Amino acid sequence: MLQILAKEFSSFLNSLIAYIVMGVFLTAIGLLMWVFPETSVLDYGYADMFTLFSLGPYVFIFLIPAITMRSFAEEKKGGTMEILYTKPVSDWDIILGKYFACLLLVALTLIPTLIYYFSISALGNPAGNIDTPGVIGSYTGLIFLAGAFCAIGIFSSSITPNQIVSFILAAFLCYLVFAGFESLSMLNVWSANALLIKQIGLLYHYESLGKGLIDSRDLVYFVSVIALVLLVTRINLGTRTW
Repeated sequence: MLQILAKEFSSFLNSLIAYIVMGVFLTAIGLLMWVFPETSVLDYGYADMFTLFSLGPYVFIFLIPAITMRSFAEEKKGGTMEILYTKPVSDWDIILGKYFACLLLVALTLIPTLIYYFSISALGNPAGNIDTPGVIGSYTGLIFLAGAFCAIGIFSSSITPNQIVSFILAAFLCYLVFAGFESLSMLNVWSANALLIKQIGLLYHYESLGKGLIDSRDLVYFVSVIALVLLVTRINLGTRTW
């Protein structure tokens, strides 16, 4: 697995994908947090990182599929999957290697945003007046959310040799599992089951972590979603329909 991870991550760094993704994410979040008056922390007067943690997931919905769309689709289209399977690696080695390479790139993209935390903390009145446990919980939620999105992107790439189709499918599925169940629960047809439907979606558990209390139930939920999607990916690759 480590060899696959190193190969995939190196291919990211040797192409424009990594730099475009990191540049777009940091530019978009930077503009939203510091420039645009509707969302600027300088205008609404509260020392928090609400803009990053509320809008970051929606930016991820488009950027993470852009990272993962080539994972298997490119291998299938180029005919290199057959070569990969001649090497002494298992399906899980391939899947997990590609998955963790994508997740590592997303984690590296988030690291520069720590500057925002220290900046907002220094701007607080008094200095340091920021909800640090909430920030830690929100970063934890963002990493696990990125992990779920990466798993969905890997799955989408495994079912088609077309990168554009993989991107569109992954973006749709990411949005569906993130905010779709929240919207579905608001319909006036569920009565007492509305909360249960809301809890199926990623948004409920992401917001729960953002409150600063890292509940093991939320972590188990994210790990379960990731494991389930990767298992479906393994089953799909096992069919060898490509």
